[in-house]
Amino acid sequence: MAVGWSQLPSDLLESISTKLRLYADYIRFRAVCRTWRSSTAKTPYHLPTQIPWLLLPLFKPQSRSRSSSGYFYSLLDKKVHGLRIPEMYIRQRRCGSSHGWLVILDESPSVALVNPLTGAKMDLPPLYTFPDVVGFNFADVGREYLLRDGDNRLSRRNLKDMRDCFVKKVVLSSSPVKDSQFVAVAMLHHGNSLAYYRNGDERWRFIEEANSYCEDVIYRDGLFYAVNTFGLIAVCDVNGDFPRVSYIETPRHFAGDIQYLVCVGDDLLLVTRHLDSDFWPELDQTVYRTTLFDVFKLGDKPRWEWVTELGDYMIFIGQNSSFALPASDFPGRMGNCIYYTDDYSDSNYDGLLEEQDMGIYRLGDKSIEKLPCYSSNFALWSTPPIWLSPNPC
Repeated sequence: MAVGWSQLPSDLLESISTKLRLYADYIRFRAVCRTWRSSTAKTPYHLPTQIPWLLLPLFKPQSRSRSSSGYFYSLLDKKVHGLRIPEMYIRQRRCGSSHGWLVILDESPSVALVNPLTGAKMDLPPLYTFPDVVGFNFADVGREYLLRDGDNRLSRRNLKDMRDCFVKKVVLSSSPVKDSQFVAVAMLHHGNSLAYYRNGDERWRFIEEANSYCEDVIYRDGLFYAVNTFGLIAVCDVNGDFPRVSYIETPRHFAGDIQYLVCVGDDLLLVTRHLDSDFWPELDQTVYRTTLFDVFKLGDKPRWEWVTELGDYMIFIGQNSSFALPASDFPGRMGNCIYYTDDYSDSNYDGLLEEQDMGIYRLGDKSIEKLPCYSSNFALWSTPPIWLSPNPC
């Protein structure tokens, strides 16, 4: 005797739901009827890393939907969607994206983590708790922060400067919801230093022996890997009472303008970005454009070995924690590509340029495809786009 789809056994529905790999498919599955929804977990902890959204610069107030405070571009359906993010507004800066969480700075000392998908939020220690900040006073308008550099010289910074220029990027070891022992590592423009925070700490602490390893940082197998401009790697263990640092000393790598680290399968890759610059007199500023990427794999010597193709993998780089995904897991996506955004020049997002330095680099023929999501309605001096892999937990 046939059984209606709304009367399928709960254990069968639960088993089927755990086989779904896309978050959108999981949501659709639970939306079929009340029985299917009650038979499946509200939070799908089994899901792998999802293909990222491209969170876009904020729109001008007059062109923004009242129901949305943020927008993202979907690589799957190639459309722009609205997203309600109460914490997002024009004076905030996104300086990191890891495991579905954004790192948010504004013109107060606060450092916040926000999950745009769930609305969850938590605070990290504020900017004045970094070791090189020796003074902070809201009443000292225009010079609220007092900083000390490596030569013990003191300097003043205002609220906007600290928001925009103090922290380069923050990387998380894991989702704060999944892991109560998560760690955050901040790459600092000031002094080219690395600082870390372990959940429950009251202050940020320096990783003293990893100074200048501030090109990029990723988390891998319980350790943070940091790279400098020459492709040398510092391996940082912050699990004990004091950070321990070891080094992978490859021959110096002098090519390119920006270095990124990314894990592809079991391999550690170095992605080198090449930029071209052009001075625009009418804007009185230099505009940068990406022209080429080179990819290298860490060999046994150790040394960086040239990689000519990525196979099925897609690499995502920018202000986010760099990561790679197999294209075959996502309909309509092609591997052997690097999806990139601008993480080096706020001047490229002043609302005056017709296009931004973000796109898809095809390693096979060295071609660049622009991402078709730029809008003249982006707000002036808004925060640049950033990759964010949606995470319901």
